[in-house]
Amino acid sequence: METMWIWGALGLALLAAEMATGTIYLLWFGISALCMAVAVWAYPNLHYGIQFAMYALLSVTALVIWKRYYKKTETHSRVGQSQGEEIGRIGTITQACGPTQNGVIQFTQGVMGSREWTAISTVSLEVGQQAQVTAVEGNMLRVIAHS
Repeated sequence: METMWIWGALGLALLAAEMATGTIYLLWFGISALCMAVAVWAYPNLHYGIQFAMYALLSVTALVIWKRYYKKTETHSRVGQSQGEEIGRIGTITQACGPTQNGVIQFTQGVMGSREWTAISTVSLEVGQQAQVTAVEGNMLRVIAHS
């Protein structure tokens, strides 16, 4: 089998693996292999050592250039994470909370997928009292008395 076809098959196999994994890293190795197929087509008597050296140089150069100039953009898809919409929401304390104990706050409409949350507070809040969310701390809501 001609060397050109081997480089072309390797390039296509790496591109197929890239499409299966979605890592972007294999893309540069696949493109480099396809470039080598073109180079071997243009210069059929290219020595194998030179081919491997060119492939390594092309692959590493492409990868370094990509890593240097690629800037990941924020997708704002923070699924399952608080984004601040719940701050200011008002709920009812269903289990008393205070500086020494955690309580439970309940909302009429779900907040981040649940109607009941662990509530923490620096002041004592009694059962039935209205409270306002001031912050999200891990999987708990910091609340204050709502007047």
